[in-house]
Amino acid sequence: MRQHQKSGRYDLLVVGAGILGLAAALAGSRRGWRTAVVDRDAQANGASIRNFGFVTVSGQERGPMWARARLTRDTWAELAPAAGIEVVQSGAWFTARRPEAVAVLEAFLGTEMAEGCRLLGAAESRRRFPQLEPADLKAVLESDAEIRVESRVAIPRLAAWLERARGVAFFRDCTALAVNLPEILTSRGALEASRLVVCPGDDFNGLYADRLAPYALTRCKLQMMRLEDPGFRLPATVLSDLSIARYSGFAALAPAQQLKARLASEHAEELRHGVHLIVAQSADGSLVVGDSHAYEATPDPFSREDIDALILREFRAALGFEPPRVIERWTGTYASASDRTVVVDSPEPAARILIVASGSGASTGFALGEEVVASFGD
Repeated sequence: MRQHQKSGRYDLLVVGAGILGLAAALAGSRRGWRTAVVDRDAQANGASIRNFGFVTVSGQERGPMWARARLTRDTWAELAPAAGIEVVQSGAWFTARRPEAVAVLEAFLGTEMAEGCRLLGAAESRRRFPQLEPADLKAVLESDAEIRVESRVAIPRLAAWLERARGVAFFRDCTALAVNLPEILTSRGALEASRLVVCPGDDFNGLYADRLAPYALTRCKLQMMRLEDPGFRLPATVLSDLSIARYSGFAALAPAQQLKARLASEHAEELRHGVHLIVAQSADGSLVVGDSHAYEATPDPFSREDIDALILREFRAALGFEPPRVIERWTGTYASASDRTVVVDSPEPAARILIVASGSGASTGFALGEEVVASFGD
């Protein structure tokens, strides 16, 4: 495809080069629109790289979010080979150590969301994954719907591919300051565009701040770690009872109330800090482990040892072996809302605002980017 020069007027300008911005740029380029992306950072630095890269389908909120996750997973799988992005892991294992968790998984299998899922007994689970050693393991929901990429590698490679193969222009170290369509004033001068998509992540005080104020958005801070290679491969990304109680696709089912009540009694401290367990394995064998959730308008940037200890305690209980040595720690923040998973706003006919307010951008971003761009019509 012909490379566009970084001048003139664009058919679509996207503000923000996280996963949502890249998804919108992809959707625009597929329509043959002259597309550009403006981002204030020199490289990806926000929520889109500070996560698991776990494209989660099972457990997404029933309805549109679950459907978006399926489409997004398929898009990741389609683009990954072309963009040089490795799919480092496939599938998910939701381990259940309490009968209340098993009841939730059994109810889940009766829904349309269970496509590609099966329930394994404890003996079969241990045969498939001998290192899985918790004495109280009851069952495992095995899903083949998920894939995982290494976010800190995948997002830059996706952007590079969009520029190289799809002709998308990127303006890095460039802040969008004001909008008077078709003109968008930036810190590097004015650009012109027929359509605008603003993907601000957790920055609610920039463009169209007045439109975002009624949504009462806040920030969610999470803590994550990377552990040394345990010396064996996990069969899939591993989650636990705490995750089953947290993920909307499970948690909204009737039997989940009993599981939540038991966890509230046994794991009050974990729930207070929003701790649940995801253990994902990278290509080098290291384990990405998390996470926690704390909600504030401006979270502090510091990682707390006691919260990491709660995450590692759940690791030990759910997998039945001692966590390997921690070799890296980090925090991240993403946008959050108490009453919705996604914000899509039309501040003017040729402009859209797109925010995922539930931490599921990697899992639903491509579908949402397509929906928002399609809303402009031809």
